[in-house]
Amino acid sequence: MDSETRTYRTGDREVVLDLTRDAADFVRGRGDGLLHVFVPHATAGLAVIETGAGSDDDLLAALGDLLPADDRWRHRHGSRGHGRSHVMPGLVPPYATLPVLDGELALGTWQSLCLVDLNVDNDERTVRFSFLAG
Repeated sequence: MDSETRTYRTGDREVVLDLTRDAADFVRGRGDGLLHVFVPHATAGLAVIETGAGSDDDLLAALGDLLPADDRWRHRHGSRGHGRSHVMPGLVPPYATLPVLDGELALGTWQSLCLVDLNVDNDERTVRFSFLAG
């Protein structure tokens, strides 16, 4: 298995960051197999969604409705509502596995691989891309 990590700056706001181009670059020319992507953080996740048409903002809004940034959370260090960031990976998991055919991601027309980060206290994220040849 071939694997590498990349670092992304997510800033001080909630973000849905499109990683599709980096994922496609990583698998380009590798033949058939699987791309496994993993975020080794307790407060970030990966989603395969449409981006650019408002769905990324809709995802953040939905997570805001499901996981409000208020004082209900028992996990209370950091910014207000930080505990919700630790619950989010139960809904948006920290991993994704995507098919690769002839060195290209086999995503649907409108699908993108995105890093989802609600944690405004940590502005840097590591993502591991691993290719398993078929």
